[in-house]
Amino acid sequence: MDLFRHGMFGPLLTGAAIATTACVTINVYFPAAAAEKAADRIIEDVWGAAGEAPAQPAPTPPVGTPPTPTSSLDDAALRAAMALLDALVPAAHAADAPNIDISSPEITRIKTQMERRFAELRPQLDAGVIGLSADGFIAVRDPAAVPLAQRNTVRTLVANENADRAALYREIATANGQPQWEAQIREVFAGRWIAKAASGWWYQDAAGGWKRK
Repeated sequence: MDLFRHGMFGPLLTGAAIATTACVTINVYFPAAAAEKAADRIIEDVWGAAGEAPAQPAPTPPVGTPPTPTSSLDDAALRAAMALLDALVPAAHAADAPNIDISSPEITRIKTQMERRFAELRPQLDAGVIGLSADGFIAVRDPAAVPLAQRNTVRTLVANENADRAALYREIATANGQPQWEAQIREVFAGRWIAKAASGWWYQDAAGGWKRK
């Protein structure tokens, strides 16, 4: 059949174009590496240095040890290496695209609430009363270990933190124009919360068992 003569070729092209556009919209690439960087920035803002190991002082050389000599050749090599690094860094940053935007006012508001709550949350994490669950939230690890007078307080603390975390994951996906990313954002955060947790905190493994970091 002659599609041009019957006027059918144009509609077919239009339909194909719409289908192609729809496929591109649905199959947007999820930038996992950029999501991890974004998660780390937020976690560091919320927790501060909670998960960082204490800095170790540099070893002091024995008294009377002469300084290590450096030659002009070493200096020249160092300058050349630094110049090469300066040239490569912009290219590396350009290669990081696409990025994850975490600058929306709503993300900032949620993050600020979490920062303020952490002063209450940290003692419970340090004591092992609350742990990091495998799904990106927190949970009471051993309800029986919570004194009766504090149980409502701890429950409210956990509920409010989890509500903010859920809102954070949803808002990051929405702010980047990809609401379908919410589950992947949550999965990335789940791993990063645990990775950046302080020594001694409890977390859940993939099977749901509790472990101490």
